[in-house]
Amino acid sequence: MTTRSSWKPSLVALDVDGTMVDPETQSLSEPVRRAVRHVASSGSHLVIATGRSMLGTLPVLDELGVTDGVALCSNGAVRVDVATREAVSVETFDPQPVHTRLSPLLPGSLFAAERVGVGSMVTAPFTPEELHGPQWHTGLAELLGQPVPRFIVNWANRDPAEVWGRLEGVELPGCTFTIDHYDPWVTVVPAGVSKAAALEKLRLELGVSQEGTFAAGDGDNDLQMLEWAHHSVAMGQAPATVRLTAAEVTSPVTENGLVPALERWFFPG
Repeated sequence: MTTRSSWKPSLVALDVDGTMVDPETQSLSEPVRRAVRHVASSGSHLVIATGRSMLGTLPVLDELGVTDGVALCSNGAVRVDVATREAVSVETFDPQPVHTRLSPLLPGSLFAAERVGVGSMVTAPFTPEELHGPQWHTGLAELLGQPVPRFIVNWANRDPAEVWGRLEGVELPGCTFTIDHYDPWVTVVPAGVSKAAALEKLRLELGVSQEGTFAAGDGDNDLQMLEWAHHSVAMGQAPATVRLTAAEVTSPVTENGLVPALERWFFPG
């Protein structure tokens, strides 16, 4: 166990859903909010690193009271300047070959293509809890007609395990994908893009040593981030692969497990 006296992280990367926000209730508890605010006011760099779009991340920043720094959205494809609430870097890919590859493997899926800071084009409506921001129901030609930073495949009314089974060993042209363990979702981003890759670029820009990095997460899209961090924490409800990757496992998000994972360094006293 890392102790308060021996080490303190200079860059703290935190996932949102399943780490700070309870996916079932879509709520962020006061103890977690308070713990994250202590990090933000400590002088260390707080980085929100999430699979959410920019539009889905901004309300979380507001609720946390975070007003500066960087947020990495869409699994690292979109970098947001928290102070200006603007996307300062966006990486994209062509969704057409991805759709061609995945539609026969996951028949009947709903598809969504992100338009940064605007909303999403969808083949059928998603619930507001599933897809943040405005949605435009469009035909496939329009939805697939331009490069995107994030492409969502929702195999609605299926079990996530079915998605894992269908996509085992599958490779997608020009991009990479992760699978949700709460819902039958596939999130596709450009090749080489991940939370870890975006964090490493940011770390070098900020001049933070690799030994000064910390990350907490709970999902498939957090695996590389947890491997990247000098000290990593997996949430207690995370799948075994995630828990085995992290240096430490804390309590589930429903028990505010992030709080003790941060308080040893960032609570006053």
